[in-house]
Amino acid sequence: MAKRTATTDPAATEPADAALGLRERKKRQTALRIWRSAITLFAERSFDEVSVAEIAAAAEVSKMTVFNYFPSKEDLVMGPMEQHTGEAAEVIRDRAPGVSAVAAVRTHFLAALERFDPATGLSDERFVLDVVRLIHRTPALALRATTAWGHAANELLAAELLAQDPAGDRLAARVAAAQLMSVRLALTEENHRRMLAGERAVDVLPEAVEHAHHAFALVEHGLGDYGTRPV
Repeated sequence: MAKRTATTDPAATEPADAALGLRERKKRQTALRIWRSAITLFAERSFDEVSVAEIAAAAEVSKMTVFNYFPSKEDLVMGPMEQHTGEAAEVIRDRAPGVSAVAAVRTHFLAALERFDPATGLSDERFVLDVVRLIHRTPALALRATTAWGHAANELLAAELLAQDPAGDRLAARVAAAQLMSVRLALTEENHRRMLAGERAVDVLPEAVEHAHHAFALVEHGLGDYGTRPV
């Protein structure tokens, strides 16, 4: 089974159950049960009002088992998403010869939209939306998403762009990384907004694809005279 991208499911990057041994299947199932129990409790009462002991009880495991899978309470929400911190950098590293950075990231994002990948924001699954709401409503999680995860993803992408730049232009690599990550973020946030408003992912898909093409074109061709004040 091909690798899936996801912001939520802690087993999202694992092989299909049939490809795993019994021990690994059980570990995967335990991680998923803990995660779902945590997200359900957080959604019902808020992140700050739920203890790890309560999550352990709901998942029918020990508190130590929870920490074995998720080192901190914040990791129960952010850990699965942070598995994809280096994803954009991987896209750049693995792109075919002759493919630009913009084209590679755009193609990857469009393919993710078509499969309703939670990483694009275009998912109306309950657990996915519960995680998005939690991050929006919990300052500690929002801060980690923007300053820790966002910064790390940007740095990894800039490093990969620089490594593949024959000119070694550090500034260009950092500017390009910032633009590409900002486009992804803007598109994802718009999709989140519409999912949280109750729209169906399947209905939003055509416009989300159109928005993605437009947004990446702005990076590809530059802003030009966009924003010029009328005389």
